[in-house]
Amino acid sequence: MTVLVIGGHGLIGGAIVAALLAAGHAVAGAGRGVRQAARRQPAVRWHRIDMADPGADWAPVLAGVTAVVNGAGALQDGPSDRLAGVHVAGLARLLAACETAGVRRFIQVSAAGVGDSPGAFGATKREAEALLARSGLDWLVLRPGLVLAPVAYGGSALLRALAAFPLFVPALHADRVVQVVGADDVAAAVIAALRPGAPSGVAIDLVAPAATTLAEILAGLRGWLGLAPAPVVAMPGLVAAMGARVADGLAWLGWRSPMRSTSLAQMAAGVQGDGAAAATLLGRPVRGLGAWLSAHPAGAQEAWFARLYLMKPAVIGVLAAFWLVSGLVGLLRPAEASAVLEAAGFGPALARAVVLGGSVTNIALGLMAMHRRGARLALWGMVAVTGAYLAGATLWRPDLWLDPLGVLVKTLPAAMLALAGLAVLDDR
Repeated sequence: MTVLVIGGHGLIGGAIVAALLAAGHAVAGAGRGVRQAARRQPAVRWHRIDMADPGADWAPVLAGVTAVVNGAGALQDGPSDRLAGVHVAGLARLLAACETAGVRRFIQVSAAGVGDSPGAFGATKREAEALLARSGLDWLVLRPGLVLAPVAYGGSALLRALAAFPLFVPALHADRVVQVVGADDVAAAVIAALRPGAPSGVAIDLVAPAATTLAEILAGLRGWLGLAPAPVVAMPGLVAAMGARVADGLAWLGWRSPMRSTSLAQMAAGVQGDGAAAATLLGRPVRGLGAWLSAHPAGAQEAWFARLYLMKPAVIGVLAAFWLVSGLVGLLRPAEASAVLEAAGFGPALARAVVLGGSVTNIALGLMAMHRRGARLALWGMVAVTGAYLAGATLWRPDLWLDPLGVLVKTLPAAMLALAGLAVLDDR
């Protein structure tokens, strides 16, 4: 059959797409950003479409489709995400389009524990399931627990980073029960749900029967990364609350951190479900933490990722501050900055103009780096401007290369740091 996977470029959706292809199904994928996915999975027919767009035309996307798997979702409201728009209004339009196109089978990927989940995330997930129940489609809801996958994004990436923390493992709500599921088991459940006689009109929790605490998951991930054991240290609630506020604020600059308040609220509530129905669907229980880690051995790349994950915001933040401050210094002390150029033979007016232009450029690069959409251009700009500064200084003030304070030499590490930021900028 031909299966449309919405969100097929994501952590769960990618596993579902791969499993469908391996099972011999024709696959179409849909999402907001599918350019990289089209390169990674050229066998899939990809469509760029936004669930939250009221004007989205689903007719060409659903043409020839037999079943739909909806893995699209958002964590909390932000400049590029609206929970109600994705989980409710967008789903309503998609369900109507499926009925018009004659697509009957619809599998909704939700989340374990949404019945008791706090806040707008849980409320919109519950409303989505109610919409499905009122539809005329042959529907099934799959509710995965904490998803483990070979790739890492969002919360799963943060857990790896915390597990790789030096000396100790910081954790919030370390005693909370968190039931896990592998992305491959989620994909296997989708394959099983497409077979004749599969359950319909129900919600199934996809969780391992063994209850694990967050501390046990972090310790397991640390060992999986090949790192020596370290104590799990509970972080004060005040620190978590402050971090969540910062992450929520950064979301409005385009940085979608897994440390936002909704994530912390979900973790505080725990992630639990009843895996009995999943065992019936799969013909076996969902694999637990230990079995999943053993089946997916980590290598150097996983350890590198885990160690670098928390370095990315530090690198971007330091670079933004460095360029902002350097620009402000030039504006606040123009005479001292101009004197460097006047010593090279520049006239006073030209020297001040160059200082002003350089200062404004530095400030602009710092501000651009703070916004996700402008970060890539800003980082390349930092490298280019550093090269221009060094070339100009070499021509007009080569003596500065021998300055005891290393005023030119110190700019080289800044350029290298910008290149490092570019290397780790993408989340997926």
